Amino acid sequence: MASTTNISIPTFFCFITIFLFSSLLLLNPRSALAQDEEWVIKEAELLLSFKSSVHDPFGHLSTWKNDTSASSICSWNGIVCDAVSSSRVSLINLSTKNLSGELTSSIFQLSYLETIDLSGNQFYGEVPSYVFSSSSLRHLNLSNNNFTGKIPSGISSGVLKTLDLSSNILTGEIPWEIGSFSGLRYVDLGGNVLVGRIPISILKISRLESLTLATNQLVGGIPRELGQMTSLRWIYLGYNNLSGEIPEEIGNLTSLEHLDLVYNNLTGGIPPSLGNLTHLRYLFLYGNNLAGSIPGSIFGLRNLVSLDLSENSLSGEIPESISQLQSLEVLHLFSNNFTGEIPAGLSTLRRLQVLQLWSNRLTGQIPKDLGGKQSNLTVLDLSTNSLTGKIPETLCSSGGLFKLILFSNSLEGDIPESLSSCRSLKRVRLQNNKLSGELPPEFARLPLVYFMDISGNNFSGRIDQRQWEMPSLQMLNLGRNRFVGGLPESFGSDKLENLDLSENEFSGSIPAKFGALSELMLLKLSGNHISGDIPPEFSSCKKLVTLDLSRNQLTGPIPAELAQLPVLGQLDLSENKLSGEIPNGLGEIESLVQVNISHNHFRGSLPATGAFLALNATAIAGNNLCDLTTSTGLPPCGGANAKRSLIWHNYLVACILGTLAFIALIAYAVILMNRGRMSMEMKKVENLEDGLTWELRIFDSGKVWRSISMDEILGCRKDENLISKTGDSVSYRGDFSGTLFVVKEIRREMVMMSSFPASFWTEIGGIQHPNVVKLIGVLQSSKGLGFLVYEHVEGRKLIEVVRSLSWERRKRVAIGVAKALRFLHGRRSASRLVGCVSPDKVIVDGRDEPHLELSPLDLVGYETKGFVSSPHFGPGNNLHVYIYP
Repeated sequence: MASTTNISIPTFFCFITIFLFSSLLLLNPRSALAQDEEWVIKEAELLLSFKSSVHDPFGHLSTWKNDTSASSICSWNGIVCDAVSSSRVSLINLSTKNLSGELTSSIFQLSYLETIDLSGNQFYGEVPSYVFSSSSLRHLNLSNNNFTGKIPSGISSGVLKTLDLSSNILTGEIPWEIGSFSGLRYVDLGGNVLVGRIPISILKISRLESLTLATNQLVGGIPRELGQMTSLRWIYLGYNNLSGEIPEEIGNLTSLEHLDLVYNNLTGGIPPSLGNLTHLRYLFLYGNNLAGSIPGSIFGLRNLVSLDLSENSLSGEIPESISQLQSLEVLHLFSNNFTGEIPAGLSTLRRLQVLQLWSNRLTGQIPKDLGGKQSNLTVLDLSTNSLTGKIPETLCSSGGLFKLILFSNSLEGDIPESLSSCRSLKRVRLQNNKLSGELPPEFARLPLVYFMDISGNNFSGRIDQRQWEMPSLQMLNLGRNRFVGGLPESFGSDKLENLDLSENEFSGSIPAKFGALSELMLLKLSGNHISGDIPPEFSSCKKLVTLDLSRNQLTGPIPAELAQLPVLGQLDLSENKLSGEIPNGLGEIESLVQVNISHNHFRGSLPATGAFLALNATAIAGNNLCDLTTSTGLPPCGGANAKRSLIWHNYLVACILGTLAFIALIAYAVILMNRGRMSMEMKKVENLEDGLTWELRIFDSGKVWRSISMDEILGCRKDENLISKTGDSVSYRGDFSGTLFVVKEIRREMVMMSSFPASFWTEIGGIQHPNVVKLIGVLQSSKGLGFLVYEHVEGRKLIEVVRSLSWERRKRVAIGVAKALRFLHGRRSASRLVGCVSPDKVIVDGRDEPHLELSPLDLVGYETKGFVSSPHFGPGNNLHVYIYP
């Protein structure tokens, strides 16, 4: 029997379709392959057009060549082609390639392009409206560039899913048309200078999942309509000037995982509706003016990992129901007005790592099981409250506690033995309590502790009969206790910077081995019963700034070797039994600003130089001293003959000062004349290769810099000379005639500086101060490309080293910066102080001396929000002062 084959209808149509398609290919004179080649040529032309408009100092686009094959284009650096049609460019990723220039429209004409990432470069100018014109673009990231101006208005896109314009210099209001980007899932406009209110039109982006508007200057209230955007999972509105209350409607966002409203001017209470946010993991409301108690509904958020309500005016008790937050890892409730006891339920939070409740009005005892074996506690700060009782034995049972801050309470009893064996500890602050007993031997052998302050307690006993082994120790304060006996010869650390043993009952002599503390900056031994001589070995402590040996029983003379301390600023030897004459060398220490030698047995004359010229009577009282200058109120030295000598001395001093003033006047006139010439001596160079006109201004009058050329400056731009690269500039090291210099390549600032008058450059070129990096010259082109030429300062940027600096070293840096700012403020009009001094513009040399590396744009005007003892960089990268006790 013959077999039959049944062909299904779908299979039949499939054969027909293949047949017809093949026939069309045969009949069509322009094959599909030819069309693909034509498309590749078009895309290559657009990409090469973009390349020609971009400055690429490190050659990241060197693979972009005039090769029009599809395989070549898809292998270009930063280019990804569509997986289906390998000849179509679908992604451009040129993030952090140090590219600069203005955006051109070419790459936005690529018809199949879905993703553009140009973040972390130096593109400048306004964001052009055509960046939103592509019908295929899904993801656009222009963050961390130098774009200025307003966000384009009159725009719309229904396909764009990601828009990231963060960390630029965009100004103006958020355009109302933002609501027409109906397809957006992710919006980040943070880190700009945007003003005005949050537009309600944003409500139209119904599928938005992440909204970041943080670190701008937005005002007004948080729109209640935000509560209708139920797809939101992340909200970042911190670091603005938003006011009013937190809308109850936020509680409708049941998908929300992260809510950040920090550092605004929000008032009222915390809405109980936030308890509806069952997926919430991070709740940050710190730095506002919120009042009232914490709603009980908050403690039902079982997924909460971090809760920070600090720096508000919240009150009431912390309820025991906080124990329900079993996922909690970080709890910050400091700087509020909470009262009552610390809830024992905190001991049951096994995942809790950081607990900070400082600066409240809490009472009672620390929960006895806090920090138990099942705990993960690493940071505990309960300082500045009214806590009583003993320190619990369990605090370090988990073995991970590294920061214990309990100062300014009323805690009593001994230091628990468990803390003495807590080898994870790094920072211990127990000062200003009522703790007593002897210091446990093991407490002096904690290997990681770098900061220990137990001052202001009732500790007693000897500390010299134990072995101190604290190799990491930098700061030790045992002051204001009842320790007795001699001073230890060593504390087991060669890193010790601050040592305060004042206000105890120590006796004996000062160990000569203290002179081996090469990093020592502060030594306070005042208010003890120490006797003997002042060790001349102190002269080896070359970093010593403060030496306080007052109110002891020291004898003998002041060692002349103390004059070898190069940075000594404060010297207090008062109320001892010291004798002899004051070494003249002390008056030659330029850094010395405070001296107290009162109530000793000194005789002879005061040094007629330095800090001794400005001493008041109380600082020298109770001695047998005389004065050569009559500036201190002491009797003149040597009677009538001395008076005649004094007249001649004063006459001679006046003549010398008059002569110096005359010389200074002449020098100033010469400088002014040189400045005048400086502003007019400007080289203009035509570069035939790039068709640019270059202008080179040299401010330094030295012959070396007068002969430097444009080619020698531009020739420094090599990878081996690279010093640093940021979103704003690139710095290179140069060597001209054996003299090092630094070339900083900039674009955004040079565009703004191109219109400055010659008088401005004359003034800028004349700035000379030891704490300001000298600007040697400026090289700028007719198209806004520019280079600043600085003197070379060996050191590292403050932003890189500040975390490793001790308090005294930070203080020294801060003083140097203050000197520079005072000098600059003295030169400039207050109405023009509008710029910024940030930690990446401060170079700290090997002597901890800071040097401000400011561009001319900074010197048009600047502001500083203080300096750091513990670094905190707020909006705009300004420096903020947070000086912790």
